[in-house]
Amino acid sequence: GKDMEIQAQSMIDGGIVKGHWVMLQNCHLVLSWLKDLEGLIEDKMNRPHSDFRLWLTSAPTTGRTFPIGILQRSLKVVVEPPEGLRPNMKTMYEKIDDTRLLQSKHPAFKDLVYVVSFFHAILQDRKGFGKIGWNVVYGFNESDFTISLDLISMYLNKALANHEEVLPWATLRYLIGEAMYGGRVTDDYDRRVMMTYLNEYMGEFLFDKNQPSFFSRAGYDFNVPSCENHEGYCKYLEQLPQDCSPEVFGLHMNAQIMSNTNKARDLWVDMLKMQTSRTDASKGVNRDCLLYTSDAADEGLGVDLGGRRLIK
Repeated sequence: GKDMEIQAQSMIDGGIVKGHWVMLQNCHLVLSWLKDLEGLIEDKMNRPHSDFRLWLTSAPTTGRTFPIGILQRSLKVVVEPPEGLRPNMKTMYEKIDDTRLLQSKHPAFKDLVYVVSFFHAILQDRKGFGKIGWNVVYGFNESDFTISLDLISMYLNKALANHEEVLPWATLRYLIGEAMYGGRVTDDYDRRVMMTYLNEYMGEFLFDKNQPSFFSRAGYDFNVPSCENHEGYCKYLEQLPQDCSPEVFGLHMNAQIMSNTNKARDLWVDMLKMQTSRTDASKGVNRDCLLYTSDAADEGLGVDLGGRRLIK
């Protein structure tokens, strides 16, 4: 709100002296003031109170509008997309509402919003399969989804105004797959995979009443639901399975083995990185290397994180 910058600066000044924690929310709304904040940090952060912490929250900003000096002096905490097809789709629908679903009066718009959200979730969750999923890890985000919906709305409104019965599917697939999402893709094979998804998900066949269309039928019939409003779509998403077969992504079942192996390895590696060098001088055992599980604790066993031995 108005004059909040003055209050924020006053709270920072007090926090530096008294050791308070200060949180400034929605910094993307006051980008012009962040330059002043950058100068404030450089001038007054030399010897702050040891307990002082400054937290900043911000939505993604376009271009290089967020001061580099603040980013370089900060520890960044980023909200990563959830794992799983259903959680990813629920996240996408949490960011839209009925107003968004009525952005276009064309009867196909709601269905295509669902198609794009399913497509986005597939791209995100495919990362979990490592090199089998993508040759290069890409940072698909909400802006890709939002701009794609705006693009579809524009073309559907144009088709509705011109009384065109057939939508420009080839144009939509090209712009979404090659420009919007495809703009991040650098590998030719990854781009081929992405365009294959769009060819399978987006077309006139979506509205064929004689032959229902499915994204996949591997363990569950993934199709476009017939819902009237945002609440109806959210209820439908609750019915989707929590865990999906790799076949939903067009992968072999063995891809799940690699995914699970990578997750387990990453877990152990991260836990090992958290250990310290403190050792038990009498036994020469690094106590921080021991992971005590409920069963092992009952039996007086310590499980070595390095997988080398059990110590009793």
